[in-house]
Amino acid sequence: MRSEPLPRIDLGLLSPVSVGHDALVSDAVVLGALVRAECALVTAYVEVGAAPERSRVDVERALGLDDPDGDPAAGLDIDRLVEASVNGGNPVIPLVGMLTQLVPAAQRAWIHRGATSQDILDTALMMLARRAVVQVRSSLARAGRRARRLAVAHADDVAAARTLTQHAVPTTIGARAATWARGIERAVQRIDALAFPAQLGGAGGTLASFVEITGSTDAAAALPAAFARAAGLDAPDGPWHVTRWPITELADALTQAIDALGKVAADVATLSRTEIAEVAEGVGGGSSAMPQKQNPTEAVLVRSAALRAPQLAATLHLASALAVDERPDGAWHAEWPTLRDLLRLALGASEHGAALLTHLRIDPVAAERTLGASAGRVVSERLRGVLVPRIGTARFAALLAGDDEIEARVRGMPEAADLDVDALLDPRGYLGLAPRLARGAATAPDRRDPAGSRLDTDGGDE
Repeated sequence: MRSEPLPRIDLGLLSPVSVGHDALVSDAVVLGALVRAECALVTAYVEVGAAPERSRVDVERALGLDDPDGDPAAGLDIDRLVEASVNGGNPVIPLVGMLTQLVPAAQRAWIHRGATSQDILDTALMMLARRAVVQVRSSLARAGRRARRLAVAHADDVAAARTLTQHAVPTTIGARAATWARGIERAVQRIDALAFPAQLGGAGGTLASFVEITGSTDAAAALPAAFARAAGLDAPDGPWHVTRWPITELADALTQAIDALGKVAADVATLSRTEIAEVAEGVGGGSSAMPQKQNPTEAVLVRSAALRAPQLAATLHLASALAVDERPDGAWHAEWPTLRDLLRLALGASEHGAALLTHLRIDPVAAERTLGASAGRVVSERLRGVLVPRIGTARFAALLAGDDEIEARVRGMPEAADLDVDALLDPRGYLGLAPRLARGAATAPDRRDPAGSRLDTDGGDE
């Protein structure tokens, strides 16, 4: 008998990006989803006419699901379940024993009937993932709308575009924010395309047990869709015990979302450097040792998630590739904590990303000042196009040599006497489509209620 509670090894102390944003993927929520999945199977049996309505009513009442606000995990000893999970290799096996003790004797036969552990656990994880992704999408949409507003507000504010860390050509702050918005909105599109199918295949993916139980191939064939409806998921087109696209597509979409926010965070971290100071986070950022600092804390947290997410997605792809036979031997088990960690990062990163963009302060004056650091060479691409035909490549290279301002050199050239040098050197005259790209972000399609989306979101604004 256990003498003391199991240790709590992860409260978020070493993962600050997710602290306060990962309640939707806690062990208690996983347990609740497992119970709901078992109840959904009973409901499915009732729907196809294999079990009496009384079975559903009694089971839901016994497990606390007759109350919409009830917690199906409340009456279960999660520590005991965790310990008992080791022998069978998953938590469903001991959970079934616990649940059968809670429901009336007349209905115990319907608990987990015909299902395999993977049916229940995969379905529970899809239920949990779907709820988490709804929250991720809401935060992403908020971040995207804020990025679009920044793009429009700063469509004409000049800044230095950087390539390979160096000043390249003039751009605008708004064009940079539009890039952020497009990346985030593309991630939202990817999320909207996700499916969250239930899993129901029986021991070997043949549904043979369900044919036996229902006494009808038609009823057995209808059971997965009924199960999915009861669980609030998409109907599967067949068992996916070893065809793990629901997991890998979810992993890719989450990683793309975190990547999009990571781009924002990387830019903010760079542009908020003391010697640049073109942006600043509006809140937080204190230092334990240096009181003068205001660290870009939210950008740092989002970047930490962006650095971790790809490896988690890669693990899920590897697990999918190694899902041998009709049921995996360890690859499936590797998915559970990995998927939960990825969901956890996405929940935290999306909320921090939205907050970062909401509070971000932009300094157009500093951006214009930084633009002048290259002593006029930021328009050298334009100068080359105009001057090389007049003075040749060698003389143009000599013109750009050195660190001093090139304006006087250009003015002193006889070949440039007929040129409007002020206009030629003005960065605002060489913005290309940057202002248009920035304002175009304002007309991006509103995807808060996309056609065909499987997610229910309120699309609320900040």
